[in-house]
Amino acid sequence: MPDRPVIGLTLDWDAPGPDRPQASYFLRENYCGAVSQAGGLPVLLPHEEAQAEAYLDGLDGLLVTGGNFDLDPALFGAGERHPSVTTKDRRTAFEMAATRAALARDLPVLGICGGMQLLNVALGGTLIQHIPDEIEDALAHEQPNPRHEPGHEVALEAGSRLRRICGAGTLEVNSAHHQAAKAVPEGVTVSARAPDGVIEGIEAAGYGFCLGVQWHPEYHVSTGDAAIFEAFLAAARS
Repeated sequence: MPDRPVIGLTLDWDAPGPDRPQASYFLRENYCGAVSQAGGLPVLLPHEEAQAEAYLDGLDGLLVTGGNFDLDPALFGAGERHPSVTTKDRRTAFEMAATRAALARDLPVLGICGGMQLLNVALGGTLIQHIPDEIEDALAHEQPNPRHEPGHEVALEAGSRLRRICGAGTLEVNSAHHQAAKAVPEGVTVSARAPDGVIEGIEAAGYGFCLGVQWHPEYHVSTGDAAIFEAFLAAARS
């Protein structure tokens, strides 16, 4: 195992538009910076579903990133699709294939924001399609203030791996989502919740490292955020 474990990060994608003649991959720099700062070597993964297994051959861990899009509700058995739902089907197909293959190999997996939602579905869970329509008196989970500032607090469940990693019972976190985990499957536990009850963290004890957080720890809003990346990289070294 190398001193700097190789971490694959999933990319976002945009279609051609007026200012972009060709389709483009992209990713915020702070994802890579957080991996590098924690001791990893970040590698970016284009959306080639057929190559998912080949990518994993060269990786020590998988980070499923977030993005301004949603999973197709058909993936978790929903009979209706909320009007707010927008999808990036090729990205999702690749991320689902890579995540399931990583779990089958027991590679460390960290899902962030939409990546946590995909991880929950990959493991057999479901999603809330639009928080304001399903959660009474919901917080502003799409916070109006900048992402490098906290939007609300989360409570970390006693006895959870996430709480041990962060060394605290509560964290101030940023928030940029309108969907969230709904039902978690067998073998998955909720490790964090917002004050309105929205699930903010999940983990699966049956794997060496399988963790999802609904916020964006790559911004390092709290010391717990850096600890999440450090624990992920420690698992990738083992």
